[in-house]
Amino acid sequence: MLKIIIKPFSELSTQELYAILQLRSEVFVVEQDCVYQDIDGKDQKAVHVLGFKNDNIVAYTRIFKPGDYFVEASIGRVVVAKAERQHKYGYDIMNASIDYIKNKFKQSVIKISAQAYLKKFYNNLGFKEIGEEYLEDDIPHVAMLRQ
Repeated sequence: MLKIIIKPFSELSTQELYAILQLRSEVFVVEQDCVYQDIDGKDQKAVHVLGFKNDNIVAYTRIFKPGDYFVEASIGRVVVAKAERQHKYGYDIMNASIDYIKNKFKQSVIKISAQAYLKKFYNNLGFKEIGEEYLEDDIPHVAMLRQ
């Protein structure tokens, strides 16, 4: 069972921030063999969605209100620890993120920049591709919108 906690950057403990950055680095840099600047100066504006299992962060997203990343509200840095993916925690963390945007930001339109190989996952959550695929940090991505 995934325990989800949602909080702004200013409320993250140093231990939580360290665990988030470690998970993001483990997946986006090491597993995907992609050298890029994960710490991009946007975390301070984001609301952080942390998925805990046995007191460890195993799933995570960051969400932005409209205008802080895209014109629309957005979700990014969607990540689940490799050893935990069989539990479908990606759906849990995304649904919590979508619900937060609906309830707290009062927004129904959400834009994401998705890794292209995850299109079906995002389609299952109500996102539709808009435009052509593009490279972001040498990984194929596609813009997607949920309305």
